[in-house]
Amino acid sequence: PFRFTEASLVKQLEELGIGRPSTYAPTIQTIQNRGYVVKETRDGDTRTINKLTVSNGSIEKEKLEETYNNERNKLFPTNLGMVVTDFLEKHFERIMDYSFTANIENEFDQIAEGKQEWVDLVDNIYKPFHETVEDTEENAEREAGERILGEDPKTGRTILVRIGRYGPMAQIGLPEDDQPPRYTSLLPNQHLETITLEEALTLFKLPRELGEMKGQQLKANIGRFGPYVQLGRVFASIPKDSDLDPYTITFDDAKVLMEEKLEAEAKKHINTFETEDGEIFVLNGRWGPYIKKGKTNYKIPKDVEAEKLSLEEVLKIIEKAPAKKRGGRKSSAKAKKSTTKKKSTKKTTKKK
Repeated sequence: PFRFTEASLVKQLEELGIGRPSTYAPTIQTIQNRGYVVKETRDGDTRTINKLTVSNGSIEKEKLEETYNNERNKLFPTNLGMVVTDFLEKHFERIMDYSFTANIENEFDQIAEGKQEWVDLVDNIYKPFHETVEDTEENAEREAGERILGEDPKTGRTILVRIGRYGPMAQIGLPEDDQPPRYTSLLPNQHLETITLEEALTLFKLPRELGEMKGQQLKANIGRFGPYVQLGRVFASIPKDSDLDPYTITFDDAKVLMEEKLEAEAKKHINTFETEDGEIFVLNGRWGPYIKKGKTNYKIPKDVEAEKLSLEEVLKIIEKAPAKKRGGRKSSAKAKKSTTKKKSTKKTTKKK
């Protein structure tokens, strides 16, 4: 089916009688905020077609290329969105029915006009809904859109895909096996419902060891935030707009990315001091040099050269640093609320 734009989705909601003009924008924003839907542009696929032309009893053949499935600024369901929708349609059929939502809207209008009691409406909706929630609560915790793809040809262990803590992933093996399961994330363009066994097996080729650099193995992999190359504890992202891929990237290309990352890290690091309480770092940041001790950062005065700081001078800056204020706005807001409550209480007392 054609994917919706925001405008065409609003039009569909209007035709189904769901929502009001004031609720369309928040509804569309909510399903994106919860990760059920993404709004993006996707390049189409290219295919070769044969064009046959009949002219004066002769046939001319021509090969052409065309692009199809090209989508711009469309709303696409995510893996999480598909799993949630399937679960709701299975267990909450009444709520997911378009006519149910449209009828509720009409009953709201009747309540506003005084033709119906709101208590009756809430009872009719909430009581059966609450019973369904209780019946499906345990199922909801186990719902992960799990789909078994087959067996690993090398080990014979089960290969499946499901929703994990950090999103859709592939898994080799089950918890009850002798060996612990192996996990890897799905690529952004892969879906639980359509991924094949061969595609899942390809994912487990990572991490790839590309070669030795500075006495350590340079690796390519995909993580929670996308593809990257790794050297020890240093990670360098593979640019999204490049043709580089963790499955095919060469040692030379990965080395260039890592050298750029190491150079940036070297410029960031100015000095390190060893103390009894742990290491203290003098670093270059986005807004200039600063001191880092544990998880706390300290500003360096503008008239001080960060490169020439000694340990004693660093400790003095940390000691003189003003204590950070916490919850100032919240406490003031609470104070205003309590003052307002006191005033209202006094007025009530006088009336009594």
